[in-house]
Amino acid sequence: MKNSYFKISMLFLALITVSCSNDENKAVNRVESASQGALRPTVPILNTIYTTVPIGTQVWMTKNLNVARYRNGDPIPQVTDVNQWASLTTGAWCYYENDSNNGKVYGKLYNWYAVNDPRGLAPQGYHVPSDTEWETLISFLGGMTVAGGGLKATTRWTAPNTGASNSTGFTGLPGGFRRFFGYFNSVGIEGQWWSSTELDSDNAYFRTLGYTSQYMFRDGDHKIGGLSVRCIKD
Repeated sequence: MKNSYFKISMLFLALITVSCSNDENKAVNRVESASQGALRPTVPILNTIYTTVPIGTQVWMTKNLNVARYRNGDPIPQVTDVNQWASLTTGAWCYYENDSNNGKVYGKLYNWYAVNDPRGLAPQGYHVPSDTEWETLISFLGGMTVAGGGLKATTRWTAPNTGASNSTGFTGLPGGFRRFFGYFNSVGIEGQWWSSTELDSDNAYFRTLGYTSQYMFRDGDHKIGGLSVRCIKD
């Protein structure tokens, strides 16, 4: 009798555990509305709370993406090895200089294959901005020659951090990048963010903020490169 009661109790506990686990998995990439237009995940995504800010007609996240799974729950491989990174043709991420402490500040660096993966890199309700959506942001702020000032954070940048005011609340940080052959560069100096738009079969468009000007530059990089990702609301 005692053994039967014990088995029933253990089965009940197991069912509760599975149910809770499923609920948590469903919540990982779900976001919900909060006051004044800011959005917060129902649970932290890798201990990151994502808030948003309206800029013109758009709503942007105020932090770089820091997820290690696609929207459907599949894992995105972390690749630290230089040679392996340089040969990638599928999605991957890394921390700047493979140091997780950098991830706490700047988020992860993703190659463009992760950006373009049909499983979805951005959390539900968001997407990686197209080149046109980046241009809409820049135009609202007065054009590429001055837009950077209102987008750059006032901390973390190397001096002189020209024109930085963060007047938009975008809080752009100098997270650096990983070039297509694997090396890291420019943390504290530049922030670079992918667009979802291809330039050609090997390259895609991205935007850059730098520490010595208010410009926000447009350029193309090899899809293997590791850049930051900032999401925009659907």
